Amino acid sequence: MARPGLTLGARRDSIPGMESAPRFIDVGEVSLCYDLMGSAPDPVIVLVSGLGSSLIGWDDEFCALLVSEGFRVLRFDNRDAGLSTRITGAPAFDLKALRAGEGNAAYTLYDMAGDVAGLLGALDIDSAHVVGRSMGGMIVQALAIAHPERVRSVCSIMSTTGASDVGTPTPEALKILMARPPSDRDSYVRTELANSRVIASQGALADDAWRAERFGRLFDRGIDPDATGRQIMAIVASGDRTADLGQVRAPTLVIHGDVDTLVTPSGGEATARAIPGAELLVIPDMGHEVPPATFAQVAAAIVANARKGEHAPPGGRAAGGAGPTP
Repeated sequence: MARPGLTLGARRDSIPGMESAPRFIDVGEVSLCYDLMGSAPDPVIVLVSGLGSSLIGWDDEFCALLVSEGFRVLRFDNRDAGLSTRITGAPAFDLKALRAGEGNAAYTLYDMAGDVAGLLGALDIDSAHVVGRSMGGMIVQALAIAHPERVRSVCSIMSTTGASDVGTPTPEALKILMARPPSDRDSYVRTELANSRVIASQGALADDAWRAERFGRLFDRGIDPDATGRQIMAIVASGDRTADLGQVRAPTLVIHGDVDTLVTPSGGEATARAIPGAELLVIPDMGHEVPPATFAQVAAAIVANARKGEHAPPGGRAAGGAGPTP
């Protein structure tokens, strides 16, 4: 049963455990900025952000819905995003060389999944329900493969398996992905609003007022195109997870919008096929975003999937699973 007083539109100061000041913790080679809200001993849902995005990419109102259902919510800035550590001394951005086996990435999605596992350990959280959007979905897939003991349930949103023949962007969306964003706030917001016409939701789900406010907040927290390039290199360097996803035994939900042009729906469909017993939820008119009109539906689906993993062993098997195929 939902707890009273926490609804869509909740203020930050009405969400238990939410603080305005950033908190940091060292995890291996990086320092991660994180936010943990809710009340112990409630189970934890980890929200993993997408490419170049930071923890505020998960709206406060969305987090409040999860907290109201009796969960703590942990969100954080990935390495090379927001206020977390920037990786220095990295190889130059060169996807052609990387795909040809002649280049190197500074890190992989499995390193980023290790950051999540390390963050949980540093916060004395044995295991959690993991939810990721876009690149974040790829990270939670890697986490479920390499660190199954940390995972109680999986939700992969608008993401893909890494296979080269699924989830590929349309030419128009690819052009947006590879373009360097403007360096001033007003131009950045205008450009991202224009890009939304191509990659984001349509019809009643389109919400330009929310988008403009969101893009402004993300810019203010820090946009770093070079760091985003390193994350793109990490995605490419990590390869195809399809076979390894067959090892995942945690309850899994895959969510995808049917008009997503950046990670096209075949990516979500392939993810659901690859993971035994996975459920696929396709949301009409949703593009490459989780807009406010979908918050209640998406939160309810995440909670329902998490409930399935509450009483099962983390990962569905003993700690130290097989890990990714070499």
